[in-house]
Amino acid sequence: MNISLRDIFNQSKDYIMIVFGLFLCAFSFAAFIIPENVVTGGVTGIATIIFYLSDRTINIAIPNYAINVVLLVAAYRIVGKQFVIRTVFGATVFSIFLGILTPFFTHPFVEQQSFMNIIIGAVLCGVGLGITFSHGGSSGGTDVIAAMVNKYSNVSFGRMMLYCDLLIITSSYFLFHNVDSTLFGYVFLVINSVAADMAINKRVQGVQFLIFSEKWLDIANAINNDAKRGCTLIHGTGWYSKRDVKMLLVVCRKYESITVQRIIKRIDPNAFISMVPTNSVFGQGFDEMKVRLHKYEPKMRDENTDVQTK
Repeated sequence: MNISLRDIFNQSKDYIMIVFGLFLCAFSFAAFIIPENVVTGGVTGIATIIFYLSDRTINIAIPNYAINVVLLVAAYRIVGKQFVIRTVFGATVFSIFLGILTPFFTHPFVEQQSFMNIIIGAVLCGVGLGITFSHGGSSGGTDVIAAMVNKYSNVSFGRMMLYCDLLIITSSYFLFHNVDSTLFGYVFLVINSVAADMAINKRVQGVQFLIFSEKWLDIANAINNDAKRGCTLIHGTGWYSKRDVKMLLVVCRKYESITVQRIIKRIDPNAFISMVPTNSVFGQGFDEMKVRLHKYEPKMRDENTDVQTK
């Protein structure tokens, strides 16, 4: 398999941006969140609780990394090798940055401005996560649990992550009995989610591709194998050429769209692509549709009177 310089550059760029995004996340926790004694969601939140209970004698990076490793070992057969490798890299880099930076910030970055520290920390962390996800990275954490639960239940990936984060933040109140810190944790969760969402793709929840290419078979196989997304083959006729054409319909999450674009460009740079953002995607592999259904009562037609009766 021949690897071009462009492919090497793109992969190197991805890893550089992932490392930068993880650095922003670690810096936000070390400089703004941890000095304020605030517990956030995710594995970092659990590691923070252990850090506080040990009276700051245990380096926070140790429980953070250890919990991620345990989760990944448990989830290996469920979430797949690619997810595990990506998460191990992210968890390792994040834990290293967190362990190095935390001892340098014994006091809040902005003195006597707790709320400001939480807002700044949440925005920086959200932007860092957005950068990381946009380039195919992962910081580990509760997304491992969410991926495991999503595999065998109808609970969506995002909803499961929210449940885990809320449980961790709420538990901090029963351990430390500090209402302010608990409320700050909820504030962090909301702002962090919004910032990450905006950083990824301007609030776009999904992306739909229509791909026209003579190399449709190679593109479909690559999307199935590399991006782990399904394709639908649609038969059509080009009205200008009057020739039969085949097009691929692909729906993926917003942070996966870069991967799909690179697959297409690598195989057929001249492919014709229509890329449409979608606000919501429901169904297998995505979120579950949440609507209230009215009770269905079938109606029968009276053949003699031709009047509908129940």
